[in-house]
Amino acid sequence: MPDSIGSRLIGAAVAKTVRDHWALFLVEGIALVILGVLAIIVPTVATLAATAFFGWLLMISGVIGLLATIRARHAPGFGWSLASAAIGIAAGVLLLGWPIQGSLSLTAILVAFLAMEGVASILYAFEHRKGASGRWNWMLASGIVDLVLSAILLAGLPGTAFWALGLLVGINLLFGGWCLIVMALHARGPSAATA
Repeated sequence: MPDSIGSRLIGAAVAKTVRDHWALFLVEGIALVILGVLAIIVPTVATLAATAFFGWLLMISGVIGLLATIRARHAPGFGWSLASAAIGIAAGVLLLGWPIQGSLSLTAILVAFLAMEGVASILYAFEHRKGASGRWNWMLASGIVDLVLSAILLAGLPGTAFWALGLLVGINLLFGGWCLIVMALHARGPSAATA
């Protein structure tokens, strides 16, 4: 019962925030739609931008993973967790250091990263399963998804490497922006005031 009341209070607070700031959500949605359309029109540029973004993302997540692994060095799967963090840092450095070498190198790095990360995540999940840790199956699923994504990227080489990533980013931005626009317009409508 208390969880139900807490969920309703949180839901009401979120709805009020969206109603109060619907114009900001609308502007953000429009900006995302514009960026998404541009990424779809010029996917090669979007691929290069995604290269820099993924480089920073991988490097930062690797550093955070490394710090968390060192703090929890007595947990099961320490070696696999350490390997996963090192792979993230290395992949990020490579992407940031050589972004102009083309989408093919980005795709090759991502294929290698996803394959190694997938294997490391699966092995890490099995270590946690042996230690009777909860939620190990989500780590296993994450590793399997990494391996599937790696195979999809590898199958598309070399032709799709130059535009596939930028196109996917553009589609994601377009749909995310459209969702924000619809949410903002609904929040400003008369029915939202009575909700």
